[in-house]
This record gives sequence, structure tokens and C-alpha cells, in this order.
Amino acid sequence: MAAQKHEATFVGLDIGTSKVVCVVGLHQQDLATPSIIGLGVAPVTGLKRGVVTDVEETVSAITTALEEAERMSGVAIERATINIDGAHVQSTNTSGVVAVARADREIVAEDLARVEAVASAVNLEANRQIISVIPKSYHVDDQRGVTDPVGMHGIKLEMDAHIIAGAMPAIKNLDNAVFRSGIAINQHIVTPIAAAKALVSNQQKDLGVAVVHFGSETTGIVVYSAGVIIFTGIVPLGSNHITKDLVYGLRTSLEVAEKLKVEHGVARKPKGKTNHKLSLEEYGSAGNVYQYDIDTIISSRLEEIFVMVKDQLQKALEGGETLGSGIIITGGGANMPELTHFARSILNTPTHLGRVTGYTGISDKISDPLFTSAVGLMLLDMEAPTSHSHRKLGQALPGIIGKIKSIFKGLMP
Repeated sequence: MAAQKHEATFVGLDIGTSKVVCVVGLHQQDLATPSIIGLGVAPVTGLKRGVVTDVEETVSAITTALEEAERMSGVAIERATINIDGAHVQSTNTSGVVAVARADREIVAEDLARVEAVASAVNLEANRQIISVIPKSYHVDDQRGVTDPVGMHGIKLEMDAHIIAGAMPAIKNLDNAVFRSGIAINQHIVTPIAAAKALVSNQQKDLGVAVVHFGSETTGIVVYSAGVIIFTGIVPLGSNHITKDLVYGLRTSLEVAEKLKVEHGVARKPKGKTNHKLSLEEYGSAGNVYQYDIDTIISSRLEEIFVMVKDQLQKALEGGETLGSGIIITGGGANMPELTHFARSILNTPTHLGRVTGYTGISDKISDPLFTSAVGLMLLDMEAPTSHSHRKLGQALPGIIGKIKSIFKGLMP
């Protein structure tokens, strides 16, 4: 008799400011990495800088991305790990200490839960909630740098942690949009941490590395040193701000500006005034624009963004940590030609482009940096406490019942 094949599916749902991306992964017990079996992408206009501003439009985009991923994968999606983004996201490093409870002084899981609760007891501003509590290291009595203290013996257990918090209304509005699209949420992960999950090796984390997720309206940053997260931050600017600058600077439409950015945008400082003109007739508009002006507008905004990134990195590394593995730039905005060279000139650190590689299935479809965070969310979904298997489409829930559920869901306030 052939051995039974154990497999499970996991879902990452990246709700960005310009696109919603859903990635479905299939993990088989005998394989080290999951296979990418589903991808859904939908444009969205219901968010600004990572925050929901139009619930109905956001629900529609999420539903479209989910349905596309379901059709491709043949899986009925019921749960997902989702991202949190926006300038409201903030982080801090903290610590907590408790006495080991057992009489024999053996540390058990309950002790870890108690010390995490103590470390999480930070003073938050009104209407803010904790998104993630990420252990950095444990200390048992005088022994520091313990990675897993369960089973050890001691009198005192201490934990250093990285706490990430966000605005409660922004998180609840996003959750509401996801729930109304018909799925449950396994966990929330901030976007740059999700991107790092898909790109960064343990060795890179040990040596020190920063991941910069260059999104539409925000740029997320996460920094690792000695194997753990020491900083996360969000810059409230992204690639859409370049498009808007082109609109105002060239006095053209949003549609034409986006096409000019994609087709003629290069991350470089203009070297001198040239007469190289581009006709706007092929974009359905009148007049001409100069490549010099495009370069000037783009480089000015990019310089502003990466100076802000540099400021955040300096804050992250003020304890003397170094980025031995450099900086990885990913996200949809990272597709601009020469971006890593431009960023390196400002950040003064080796910088390269981050793409997802090493997966089977439809791996060719997810190599674009746009999909990095969605893949990372899928990988983190595998580690969620409520990790799960999804139904295959057509199983367990008859179609008519599903339609009835959808009708009632649409009537819910």
C-alpha cells in the first residue's frame, strides 16, 4: 500500500494601496518548501497609505483576488494571514521578567506566556493595539541569549521583545473588509516583515540585513541583527507619489503620468539639460515632454524617500549594529530601472533587488517584486497557531448553500 500523502494549503493576502494580491501555497510533508498553486491580483482604490477609506470597494477587490486565486488553485479559501500597513504602524523594543512558577524551577510553556504578557504591558496611546509581540531573546538567571528556555531550570525568566502596534480603527476597518469578503483571519503581519520572510535567510539575519518594501504609498522597513528583528518602521511615501509629482510637474493626466513612469522612468539624477523629447500622442494626449524633466522629477522624490529610509536605518542601528548582508529592496516600486544603484548612493550600503525564487508550481508568476509580501504572508500562514487545510472547491459546501451564504453576507451591515 502506498504511503498516504499529507498536504495542506496556506494563504497569504496582501492588501495594498493599489493592488490586492492573494497567494495560495501547497505544502507536502515530504517537501522542504511549498509549491505555489494559486495567484489572484485585483486593483483596489479603497485604501490610502495602507488605510481603508472605502469599505465596499476594498471588499470588492479582496473578493476578486480571492476568487481568481481559488480558480487557479482549485481550493476554497476560508482563512488567510493578512498584512498591516500604513504610517500608523509603530514599533518599540521592550522586556519583561517573571519568577519561574514550578517548585522544581523547570521552565514550561506557561512561563513563556506569562513573561510575554509582562513584556507586552507597554503604555499605548488611546485607540492603539498590539499587532505582534516578537521574542528577541530569553535570559534564564544570569545566562543570556537563550533561544528556547522551555525545559531549562532557573529562578528568573526574562524576555527581550520587539513590539509592533497600530491604530485600532485602521486595523478593525481592514478586518471588517476581509470578513465581509467571506474569510477568517489567522494573523496580522506588517508588510516589511512579510516581505523579509520570503527573501531573507537565517545567515543574512545573523550578519545583519535590512529589507525595504517600496510600495505604492508607503515604504516599509525591517532590520535584523544577530538573527532577530531590532526595528520596523514605515515611511509614508511610495511610488504613487512619483506618479503624482509627474502629473503636476508635466501638467498631464494621472494615466499618462503612470505610463511615463513605467515606460521611461529611470532612477537617476539628470546629468545635464538635453533636448530629448517624448511625444504624448501615443498616450492619447497632446504635446511633448522632456526626458530631462522626467528624470528630475523622479530623482527628487526618490531622494526624499531614501533619505527618510536612511534616517530610519540610522535610528535602527544606533546601538552599533551593522548590516553585513546589506539592504534588500522589494515591492512594486522596486521595478524601476537602476533603483538599487540610486538607493545605494544615498544609503551608502550594498543594496540589491529582492525577488522570490526557489519555489515550484507557478513560481514564474510570483518572481515580480510586487508579489514578495504576499508570498511571505503565505509562508507565515504555515506557522500560524491556527494553521489549517482548506477544502478543495466543490467539497463540503454545496454550491447553492454557498450562494445563499453570499446573499446573506451582502445584506449584513
